[in-house]
Amino acid sequence: MSMYGGGFATIPAYLRDLFGVMEVGAIHGRLLLAWSAAAILGPQLVNNLRAYQIETLQVPAANAYSTTMYIMAGLLLVGFVCNFCIRPVNPKYHFKGKS
Repeated sequence: MSMYGGGFATIPAYLRDLFGVMEVGAIHGRLLLAWSAAAILGPQLVNNLRAYQIETLQVPAANAYSTTMYIMAGLLLVGFVCNFCIRPVNPKYHFKGKS
């Protein structure tokens, strides 16, 4: 649903375009750490939400993932808007190297 592989392949180039080459490794490392934390916590949160809906709200099990999918679609929309609002760092702050 979120095209995980495509994002994983393009992130280094995207970070380089935004921040230059000087700190891409450190930024990419932090991004992968956050991505890994989301990969661990995300399924647990989805499962807990589904269990809550079934046990507490008496939602039929076949419909319990509907709310989760709407939440994920909303989060993808929020991510799109946030990504659209990002502006590159001024090139004067990019690493020039030896010329």
